[in-house]
Amino acid sequence: MILQHLIFLLLGFLVGVIINALADALPRRRGLKPPHCPRCDFRYGPAHRSVTMRWLLGVRNCPQCDRPVGKRGLIVEISTALLFALLPAVFDVWSNLLINALYIAVLILIIVIDLEHRLILDVVTLPMTGVALLLSLVLTNDQNNIALALVGAITGYLLFLFAYWFGKLMFGPGALGYGDVKLAMLMGAMLGFHRIIFALILGILLGGVISAMLLASRRFSRDQFLPYGQYLALGGIVMILWGVQFVEWYVG
Repeated sequence: MILQHLIFLLLGFLVGVIINALADALPRRRGLKPPHCPRCDFRYGPAHRSVTMRWLLGVRNCPQCDRPVGKRGLIVEISTALLFALLPAVFDVWSNLLINALYIAVLILIIVIDLEHRLILDVVTLPMTGVALLLSLVLTNDQNNIALALVGAITGYLLFLFAYWFGKLMFGPGALGYGDVKLAMLMGAMLGFHRIIFALILGILLGGVISAMLLASRRFSRDQFLPYGQYLALGGIVMILWGVQFVEWYVG
């Protein structure tokens, strides 16, 4: 069991490196490039491909233009590694383990892009919805199945489509993005009908609590709209890890 945790810790670290590269490339609609400085395009060597490795080796600035190395890459690599290391304790079937690792990686990617660009990209959500529906055929029934995945995707889409139009009517354009609607659909396919409602409620609660805290700290005004996808995706990660147990407890 300890070996499994170590393997997935390393796998999560490597996936975190890929997430960072995709988060840089996808919003700008360009292909993947080797790690480089965004200011002067200096390319890092093999030992510095990971932001975490740069920090451990004391490389905190670009060797060419002295631009500070951002902390986002460090946070993404470490958090992905820790989440992946947790997975063997949650899933005892290898198919469930690997598929849910993929889902968590996709949701982390969505969080990073939404935080930095206020975008939830169709190139991520739409293909992954189809992939999640297909993978529901492989998951064990307590996790998901094709019927639950289809109903979950439709439910997530319709619920947030209503929220999208209601927010637009009450608060004007920008209260909720249409990308959030597609994210809710993706999460429904990933989680299934039995978990998507709880994930969306959790995401809404997280968004409300954090928005209230930002308002209280005056770091955020009532006229601004916070990216909401990050909270939905975080709710999805929580339900991937503990959703089945929560639903069993709730039903019981």
